[in-house]
Amino acid sequence: MPDTTRPHADPQVDTGLLLEERLDRVTDELAVAFSGSFTRETISRFVAECHDIVTSLLMPPLRPGEQPSPRTNTRVRGLTRRFALERLEALAVDEVIGGERVPEVLFVCVQNAGRSQMAAALMEQLAAGRVRVRSAGSSPGPAVHSEVVEALAEVGLAPTQARPALLTDEAVQAADVVITMGCGDRCPIYPGKRYEDWPATAPVGDGIAGARAIRDELAVRVRELAGSMGLG
Repeated sequence: MPDTTRPHADPQVDTGLLLEERLDRVTDELAVAFSGSFTRETISRFVAECHDIVTSLLMPPLRPGEQPSPRTNTRVRGLTRRFALERLEALAVDEVIGGERVPEVLFVCVQNAGRSQMAAALMEQLAAGRVRVRSAGSSPGPAVHSEVVEALAEVGLAPTQARPALLTDEAVQAADVVITMGCGDRCPIYPGKRYEDWPATAPVGDGIAGARAIRDELAVRVRELAGSMGLG
């Protein structure tokens, strides 16, 4: 197993660093974390790809000749590190308990800010370590909805991830079961995976009452899924 402890964020602003130097720093950190799992060249490729995705999604348009601010560079570098780490973890993880590989369930919705976060938290509680649980969004929002956090807290749970994560091919490839909720057309299809689509009403705009209704509906579906996986 690789040491996938998340590298500490550099508190200093990237002042005067060239793009290549910023990406080299991220690659160096991840090369240490994944020593023995991936070559530095592979990690470098992932970092470059993730940087391109992050900048295309988050970098504000620049006028000709304008350069991004040091603070923007720091934010982009931090998000690039986090995104590359998540993708590499999905490929590297192969947990074994009692001589058997631990199955993985991936919950996916559009923003990874509501339903998929709820379902993942419910499954993680029910599985009690017998299943690895992830969640992701095809177009992640900026944060988990506050009413979702509140509804989970009412039953003693919390989101499995502090921030919404982007759906990647690696996450789908690593999963044994993929549950989509309103975004099945955006989820890659690979042979040998179990796919299900769970229609539900998004809690956005419905307040805490709507979030509770979604939580309780998902709790029933998660129990059924766990039972079908022999986790009852």
